Amino acid sequence: MGSVRKASAWLGLVDDNDDERYYDDDYSEGTEPGDAWVTDPRVKVATDTAEEKGRRIGTVTPDSFRDARAIGELFREGVPVIVNLTAMEPADAKRVVDFAAGLVFGLRGSIDRVSTRVFLLSPADTEIVSGDPGAHRSDGFFNQS
Repeated sequence: MGSVRKASAWLGLVDDNDDERYYDDDYSEGTEPGDAWVTDPRVKVATDTAEEKGRRIGTVTPDSFRDARAIGELFREGVPVIVNLTAMEPADAKRVVDFAAGLVFGLRGSIDRVSTRVFLLSPADTEIVSGDPGAHRSDGFFNQS
């Protein structure tokens, strides 16, 4: 509890028993085997909602070519994947890009370069909206004439 919160509780401006929510049995027991590190149940709800609405984006920062499997598994599930190759050696990074290009070709997706050694793999049913500053302004939001 922060010092301002403690002072507010001492003065009686706020309830002092807000800390009880951290000692709930659901947090300490863990409801499912894969949820050992999740302490807030809202995280699980957000994950489930994102998965059912198809609003997930995967990020992978491979260290070696062996990590390419994670890219492939996410992409096969229909999840757009951001691949950050900045931590890899150039030869291995080239192999991962070749793998990603084959993956995209085989599943009819697309690959876009986001920045130097960072790529976005998009499934076939995903629309990429351009980030060009003038592309989306037709009425001129900043044009106050």
